[in-house]
Amino acid sequence: MPWPGSSRGSSGPSGTSGGTPPRRSGRRDALRADVAASVVVALVALPLCVGVAVASGVPAELGLITGVVGGLVTGWFRSSALQVSGPAAGLTVLVYEAVDRFGVGVLGVLVCAAGVVQVAMGVLGLGRWFRAISVAVVQGMLAGIGLVLITGQLYAVGDVRAPGGTGEKLAGLVPLAGEAEVAAVALGAGTVAVMVLWRRMPAAARAVPGALAGVALATAAAWLLALPVAKVEVTGVLAAVAPPGLREVAALWSPGALGTVLALALIASAETLFSAAAVDRLHDGPRTEYDRELVAQGAGNAVCGLLGALPMTAVIVRSAANVEAGARTRASRVLHGCWLLLFAVLLPQVLSVVPLASLAGVLLYAGWKLLPGRAVLTLWRGHRGEAVVLVVTAGAVVATNLFEGVLIGLGLAVAKSAWETSHVHVETVPEGSGLRVRVLGNATFLRLPKLLDALERLPAGREVRLDLTGLRHLDHACLTALEGWERQRERQRERAARTGDEDLLADGRSAAGGGWGPAS
Repeated sequence: MPWPGSSRGSSGPSGTSGGTPPRRSGRRDALRADVAASVVVALVALPLCVGVAVASGVPAELGLITGVVGGLVTGWFRSSALQVSGPAAGLTVLVYEAVDRFGVGVLGVLVCAAGVVQVAMGVLGLGRWFRAISVAVVQGMLAGIGLVLITGQLYAVGDVRAPGGTGEKLAGLVPLAGEAEVAAVALGAGTVAVMVLWRRMPAAARAVPGALAGVALATAAAWLLALPVAKVEVTGVLAAVAPPGLREVAALWSPGALGTVLALALIASAETLFSAAAVDRLHDGPRTEYDRELVAQGAGNAVCGLLGALPMTAVIVRSAANVEAGARTRASRVLHGCWLLLFAVLLPQVLSVVPLASLAGVLLYAGWKLLPGRAVLTLWRGHRGEAVVLVVTAGAVVATNLFEGVLIGLGLAVAKSAWETSHVHVETVPEGSGLRVRVLGNATFLRLPKLLDALERLPAGREVRLDLTGLRHLDHACLTALEGWERQRERQRERAARTGDEDLLADGRSAAGGGWGPAS
C-alpha cells in the first residue's frame, strides 16, 4: 500500500522503458526523502520534548510520549501533510499553572477534555474562524509566553528553585545572580551560544540540529568534568504512563478546571492553525484544511490525555525543519514518532546524564525567539494601534495568566477595531436662511461625544435641518442622543414662543418634525 499523499505516475507500456515503472520509482523517492526528513525532525524534537516537560513541572518522559502521539496518531490524519505536532513551549506556562493547581494526575483529564473540545470545533467547522483572530493578539500571546518562559528558565539555568508566581520570579531575579551555580550557568550559556552560532557552521555540521548539538556538548562537558549540576530524572516511559482514574475525572468539575480546558483548547488550536498558515507558505504542496487539522489535533490531545501526557500543538520549529529536510508526504511525521518511540523505549537512561541547565538553555533560546521585537517596531511605524494591542496582551499575560491575558488582548483588539471603524463626520451646508447639517460615516456610542459636541457648536439664530442619509450605521445610543437633542431644540423654541423671547426663539429654531433624513 503506498504512503498517503505519494505522487502518482503513469504505468503500463507507455510509462516504462524496460526499467522500474515511474510510479513505483516516485514512491520510492518520496519514501527515501520522508525517512531522511523524519530523522532530522526527531533529532530536533528530542531536546524540545524533554525540555518542555521539565519546564512544565512533569516527568521528562511525558514530553516524549506526547511527541510520539503527535507522530503516530496525529500524523496519520489527512490535514496538513508536512506539519509536525508535539509538546510546545507555547503551552508551558498554562500547563505549569494547571499542574501546580490541580496536580499531575488531573492534567490528563484536562488535556483529554481539551482534545474533545478541539474535535467538536473541527466537526462544527469552526477552524476557519481562527483566521479572524488578530495577529497582534497572537504575537502578544507568544511574547508574553516567551517572557514568562525566560523568567522561569533563568532559575533553572542557575540550578535554583524558582518561586511560585511570575511576580515573585521577577522580584527574585536580582538576588538570583548571587545564588546561581557557576557550573550550571556555564552549561546553560554554552548551550545557547552553540544554538546561536550553529547557523554559521558548515552545511555538513548543520545536518545535526543546533539544539541537539548544544545539549550533547553540554552533557559531554558535565560528564567529563564531573560537574555537580542537576540532571534529568527518569523513571522509564512505561512507568510514566498514568491513565486518569475516576477521582481525577471528578476533578474536572472543580472551580477553574473547565476554564483551563477551554484555555488549552483555544490556545492550542490558535497556535496550531497559525503555524499551519506559516508552514503553507514554506512549500507548494496541498494547503491545510483547518477543520480537519483541528480534528487531528483534538484526537491527538485526547490520546495524550488518556496516557496522562502533555498537550500537543503543531510546532513551527519542527514543521519548518521537516519542510527544509525535503519531506514530501505525511509519512515523515509518522516516522518521526517512530524514532522518538524507539529512543524512549531503548535508550531512556541516556536522559539521566543530561544537565537541566542545558535544557533550560534550549528553552531560553526558544523563549527569546517568541519575542517579536522586529514586529513591534514595524507595527509602530505603520499601525500603532496594533503595536499597542501586542504590547498590552504580552503585559497582561505576564501580569495575570495566559487565559486572562489573551482575553484582555482580544477585548482590546475588538475595542480598537470598533473605534477605527466608527468614524463620524459632521458637515454644515447653508440652505436658504438656515443650515443643513449632514452626519456621515458610522455613528456609534464610541463617537457620541464628538457628534454631540459638533451639534452643540451650531451657531445660534439659524434654522437647522439634520440630514442622516449619509450614515452607514446608526446605533441605538446615537439615535437616542439625536432624538434628545432634537427634543431639546423643540422645547427651547416652544418656551421662546410662550415668553416672546426672540433670542431664545432664534436659538431654538430647527427643522423639528421633518428635518431628519432617513439613515441609509
